[in-house]
Amino acid sequence: MRDVDTSDAPPTVLETRVVSGTGGGPDKTILNTPRFLEPYGYRTVCAYFHPPEDPGFDAIRRRAEASSAPLIALPDRGPFDVSLIRRTLDVCRRENVVAWHGHDYKSNLLGLIIRRWHPMRLLTTVHGWVFKSWKASIYFRVDRWCLRRYERVICVSPDLVEECLKGGVPRDRVQLIENAIDVPNYERTQSKEAARRQFGIAPEQALIVAVGRLSPEKNFRMLIQSAARLISEGRNIAVAIAGEGSQREELQALIASTGYADRIRLVGFLSDPRPLYEAADVYALSSDREGLPNVLLEAMAYSLPVVSTAVAGVPRLIQDGANGLLTPIADEPSFFEALRRVVDEVGLRQRLGDAGRATIEARYTFDNRMRQFAAVYAELQIPKAW
Repeated sequence: MRDVDTSDAPPTVLETRVVSGTGGGPDKTILNTPRFLEPYGYRTVCAYFHPPEDPGFDAIRRRAEASSAPLIALPDRGPFDVSLIRRTLDVCRRENVVAWHGHDYKSNLLGLIIRRWHPMRLLTTVHGWVFKSWKASIYFRVDRWCLRRYERVICVSPDLVEECLKGGVPRDRVQLIENAIDVPNYERTQSKEAARRQFGIAPEQALIVAVGRLSPEKNFRMLIQSAARLISEGRNIAVAIAGEGSQREELQALIASTGYADRIRLVGFLSDPRPLYEAADVYALSSDREGLPNVLLEAMAYSLPVVSTAVAGVPRLIQDGANGLLTPIADEPSFFEALRRVVDEVGLRQRLGDAGRATIEARYTFDNRMRQFAAVYAELQIPKAW
């Protein structure tokens, strides 16, 4: 691959991510980054590798447009699509990329390959390894090999810091920067009653909500079974779970088996889950594996009381009994009991919700996260665009 003339574009940080379908939590962070780093003098462009003709990618395009994020779409035909290297290299030259920021194993590997022909700083954010399959184990090994060769490895939770250190990443290259949200985007825009009408929830029902991919690591089975028990004991609740995924049919069958399909519902993928938060009384996170989920930050920003498993970075966010309730991972009796408490005790719901909102305002704003990234860029001597 021969060199070409250097672009006239200003120095650019390229945020890179492999995605299929409508994406997930990391995309909220990635697509918000360009406008929040601009005040610090850094130009950021987002490059997404996606399957050709993937209809779900339209959701990514809409998110990018709503966030004013420059987006470059790069069709990726799989592991044998060597043309992706040339096309990505062309992007790096055209956009004058001085720093590559990877967000998954494949983007990390591509960064190492492309740096052979286009010198640039390499950094990555580790969001978590949540899938369990033979393919995932291969990806995990590839990622660990890549991470040891990156100049800075950002982790969103302390457990991921420990994983990276165990994987051989030098300690001075690993840094904890937790997830965050653009708090002003999570202010109520309608009454709870108006929001509930959108989802067909009766005014007198206590609504428990959850948002996430319908896949085993989210353990929505535990939430459904706990909710069914609450209903069978006479509590007037409803449950709405937003998301799509491989477990949809299995979870729908489980709901039908409880006899409460009119009260426990899968509401599908929501490109904007904020109306669901506005309709809710309680947010439940039942996951077995996570990093630090954005949905938890979003729910707390809406002053929703949260019941969550003590997974990954969540115990740094939630202090049990102070700003939410924590239960052991995969412990259904404990999870049920925590849900029962917040359903039964209105005063507890109010106290936990207010404390949760205060936690987000104090520690998890996107401004604070980007200030930490700007410091990393300065330490790596990444040139500013203005």
